[in-house]
Amino acid sequence: MTLLAGRVAVVTGASRGIGHAVAEALGKAGARVVRASRSIAAARTEVRLDLPCDVTSEAQVAALARETLAAFGPPDIVVSNAGAFLIKPLGETEPAEFAGQLSVNLLGPFLVARAFLPMFRERGRGRLITIGSIADHHAFPDNSAYAASKFGLRGLHEVLREEFRGSGVLCTLVSPGPTDTEAWDPVDPDRRPGFTPRARMLRPEDIADAVLWVAERGDHVDLDWLRLGPA
Repeated sequence: MTLLAGRVAVVTGASRGIGHAVAEALGKAGARVVRASRSIAAARTEVRLDLPCDVTSEAQVAALARETLAAFGPPDIVVSNAGAFLIKPLGETEPAEFAGQLSVNLLGPFLVARAFLPMFRERGRGRLITIGSIADHHAFPDNSAYAASKFGLRGLHEVLREEFRGSGVLCTLVSPGPTDTEAWDPVDPDRRPGFTPRARMLRPEDIADAVLWVAERGDHVDLDWLRLGPA
């Protein structure tokens, strides 16, 4: 038995990449997992609930919270992972693209936190794990929209820590470096100078291992910020 046996975990953006790996790791550790994603088909077993959810929709995030409660009860862990990725120079980035990055990477986590953290406060415990990026603390060229959303996400994380300090609600930001997912397919980093080759990138399972380690800490352990990257 692990510390997560029987606990309830919600993972957004769980149909692929980092989110999928995180959901698999939490499930193997014994948690009952709610996997949420725009592209996932609704399904349910005794230990897993799959729900279509666009995290930029307040109504859909509220429905995610309600259906989680109805199926498994209040969650113990929420992994706010759903995100979008864009690499473009400032002059080529359209305002709609900039707004899209803010919507998925910042508004989405805000709505998720707003839906679930009051449940945590009411119970006096719970851990929100937010997946950030190296771009939430390090500036790169051709990264204005993505970096703005991720720096904003780190700001949101810091404010949530202050608002919920002493309540039993724990907030952790996990900021991985380049990770080999399909998000890199249109970028082709192997052919672009200055980019980490995909063979040297982290794997989604590396991020999942880090999230699992955070999730398995006792309620008396507060972890603020975890950064990891390729060697």
